[in-house]
Amino acid sequence: MQSIRILGIDPGLRLTGFGVIEKIGEKLIYIASGTIKTASGKTENREELPARLKIILDGLFEVIETYQPQEVAIEKVFVNVNPQSTLLLGQARGAAISAAVMKDLTVAEYTALQVKQAVVGNGHAAKEQVQEMVKRLLNLPAVPKPDSADALACAICHAHGGQGLGKLATAGFRVKGGRLI
Repeated sequence: MQSIRILGIDPGLRLTGFGVIEKIGEKLIYIASGTIKTASGKTENREELPARLKIILDGLFEVIETYQPQEVAIEKVFVNVNPQSTLLLGQARGAAISAAVMKDLTVAEYTALQVKQAVVGNGHAAKEQVQEMVKRLLNLPAVPKPDSADALACAICHAHGGQGLGKLATAGFRVKGGRLI
């Protein structure tokens, strides 16, 4: 039976969640999850931002070395009301993607809507619903913390037919209103 190990990442400047699962056939197995914490404080300080990005990069290098994933799934940045917050989140996401590509891993990107749809069946599900479904799908003894749950959900989304894993053949089709035409 074919096996693939997937690292899911929920990028954040203060907390970056990670979750590692293994897909064996149709079965999903929990491997590990957690968060990479950077120093809290105001990010307007020019010297602080690079140090925080380095913590994310180094933390993900360690996760990749420890758990040896074959593919990475990461959540796409949504546009926030505050452009500065969106920019900072994008930089954290860039550090996470850099960690993966520097280790020669393929990276698939998913919107929060896609992740929630794949895990809960509703693209507008609440965080608590995502946490509960991650617990059930991976047969965990307790509900994971929000950042870890989001990262695991991203990995589950990838395992359930994401880019390259049972993906629909879309060559020659266009998408309109979320449907292939």
